[in-house]
Amino acid sequence: MSFVIASSDTLATAATDLGGIRSAVAAANAAAAGPTAQIQAAAADEVSAAISALFGEYGRAYQAFGARAAAFHDQFVQLMRGAGLSYAAAEAANASPLQTLEQDALNAINAPTQTLLGRPLIGNGA
Repeated sequence: MSFVIASSDTLATAATDLGGIRSAVAAANAAAAGPTAQIQAAAADEVSAAISALFGEYGRAYQAFGARAAAFHDQFVQLMRGAGLSYAAAEAANASPLQTLEQDALNAINAPTQTLLGRPLIGNGA
């Protein structure tokens, strides 16, 4: 049996790390844009020009693919951030009734001591 362990902090950290990856990939794509899209022909003949044009097309295709991958990555990061916020909201909504129940139990136990001594029996650490 497998378990999934997640927390809102983990999801937020993952989204931040993914944002850093996006920056590194964008910098690499920007650095490669010129050299891959505009390749000089090795000689003045038509075969060299055709090979240069072919490799230039590959470079432009790579840049187009990189742009689509970057858009997908941005959407994925937004989904991770949204999932983290949703997870945190669900945790807050589900933790609140339990904390209220705990506080009600402590108040019931501490009420007589609070009345007699002016301080709670359980709960303040003194």
